[in-house]
Amino acid sequence: MTLLSRYALALLFVLAGIWHFVHPATYLAIMPPWLPQPLALIYVSGIFEILGGLGLLPARTRRIAGWGLLALLVAVFPANLYMALIHEQLGIPGWIAWGRLPLQLPLMWWVWKAMKG
Repeated sequence: MTLLSRYALALLFVLAGIWHFVHPATYLAIMPPWLPQPLALIYVSGIFEILGGLGLLPARTRRIAGWGLLALLVAVFPANLYMALIHEQLGIPGWIAWGRLPLQLPLMWWVWKAMKG
């Protein structure tokens, strides 16, 4: 894993986490209705994205940050699936909504590589 790749991944997660606080309505729209306290979950996931992204940078926190980000990616998958299921209501093209789902796997692989190297 190159240093540039690790920094790019960290930046991706930090920016995504910040977006949870800047535009929470974006995430509220894709929260499955059966989840409790959706706004709180959005903020908590944003915090963990920021912490996980930053945690990938120092060697001593890289492994725990990687495991945390992998868990987070699994935890947010239901919202991504729900978004795909209701994409027409959201005005999102189906190919984008459904195409996002398999992209979770390369993202998880990238996290895995970052936490190992």
